[in-house]
Amino acid sequence: MRLKSRQEYKIQNFLQRWIWLALVYCGFSLGNDAQAQVTDGHVDTDTAFVVTVPKASAPAAGKRVTDFSYYDKTLQAKLKALLQEQHLLTVCRQKRLGIAVADICDLDQPRYAGVNDHVMMYAASLPKIAILLTAFELMEKGKLPRSRANLDMLTAMIRHSSNVEASRAIAEVGFANIRRTMLDPKYRFYLPKEGGLWVGKAFSKSAAWKRDPIKNLSHAATAHATARFYYLLERGELVSPQASLEMKAILAEPALHHKFVKGLDSQPGHAEMFRKSGTWRIYHSDSALIKHNGHTYIAVALTESSRGEQILQSLIVGIDQMISGLHAITSNQVKRKE
Repeated sequence: MRLKSRQEYKIQNFLQRWIWLALVYCGFSLGNDAQAQVTDGHVDTDTAFVVTVPKASAPAAGKRVTDFSYYDKTLQAKLKALLQEQHLLTVCRQKRLGIAVADICDLDQPRYAGVNDHVMMYAASLPKIAILLTAFELMEKGKLPRSRANLDMLTAMIRHSSNVEASRAIAEVGFANIRRTMLDPKYRFYLPKEGGLWVGKAFSKSAAWKRDPIKNLSHAATAHATARFYYLLERGELVSPQASLEMKAILAEPALHHKFVKGLDSQPGHAEMFRKSGTWRIYHSDSALIKHNGHTYIAVALTESSRGEQILQSLIVGIDQMISGLHAITSNQVKRKE
């Protein structure tokens, strides 16, 4: 039997070492994947995913407060605690949940927090708000009749989430105008390097016009852009103060009783909501400007989960209580000073 040379032994040891490292690595990866597949993350710990509190606590240079370009440290910390309490840290780590929350009790000094809020996600019918805004822009310019028929079409598209009326509205306003409106510097609801509100396909079986360049999605949004839509709506800065009021009327009185609506129904006091949601398979999203128990806030959540409906119902209850608690703390601090 031929004895192996010293060089052959070196090669053999080298190969064995790399095979061992590869096996260890694969075992680690498989272990992580298996853990990630546990039903939407009931193994959450701070080490599984840490929602970091951004350093920016004031608007960046050249940015306006209305850009939501900074995070309120207190609100961000409370949002992180809520996600941990509701076992949602893992879906956040997997970027299957994007959230934006804005306390706008003081319209001139909003307090903003978000997690994965700049991540582009499939949002089903939620981006129909982009069609709504574009229609009112064209009405303002005299390029689309402000007729009862068109207003009814837009109302059915939003309140009942009618795909037929949404596709008809797209045909009336045009994809190019929707994109132009989202890119408009006065709104910036879509940024080329970040994403935002995107409608690139009719809500039918027809072929896509253009998919989102970032993630190749047909109907998409970021939580951040959606939250800014509602903020400018409340400020009366979408098209005009009168047009903003008309859009709010269309977004009011949602006909679909699920997600945020169902969640807040379990809470005391009447909640006034201006809202648009979206659902397709495991993609569940909701967004709203909410006035409840003397507080005004914006909540947006985009999910990719079979438990999306339940997640959104629980999440809005937690957010509502978080906003109320935030103002209770502020109120107590003022009383102590007095």
